[in-house]
Amino acid sequence: MSIDSRPAVDERILSELDHARILGLMRRTALSDAQKHALDALLDAADLVPARDVPPDVVTMNSRLRLHAEGEPEPRDITLCYPADARADVGLVSLLSPMGASLLGRRVGSEAVWLTPTGTPRTARILSLHFQPEAAGEYTT
Repeated sequence: MSIDSRPAVDERILSELDHARILGLMRRTALSDAQKHALDALLDAADLVPARDVPPDVVTMNSRLRLHAEGEPEPRDITLCYPADARADVGLVSLLSPMGASLLGRRVGSEAVWLTPTGTPRTARILSLHFQPEAAGEYTT
């Protein structure tokens, strides 16, 4: 991907279904101020599209992706999931984590930026999507 074709830094796309599920999650889950702020910012800034219209290069819930975090020697694969399914030891990253919230809605080639618990900024480039539910025709999972 050339520099000219890189996605806009702040561009975020969410499926209407992911948006509705995140709102429900926020209503029934006790969130920290940081989690609430991150999700509010995501929901407010994202362009909403029907699940069938999500571009195939956008990270959605339950997407499996490869990313390369700044300062890490090798790229790694993760799956963006809901908190009940999270297991960092096997690459299942919760939407409620700073990293997870920063990845949702971003396109392949873009960078996600988040703060660690100590307030240190981290950056990761999204290299590819191995699986996106919408691209696979899964519109309700």
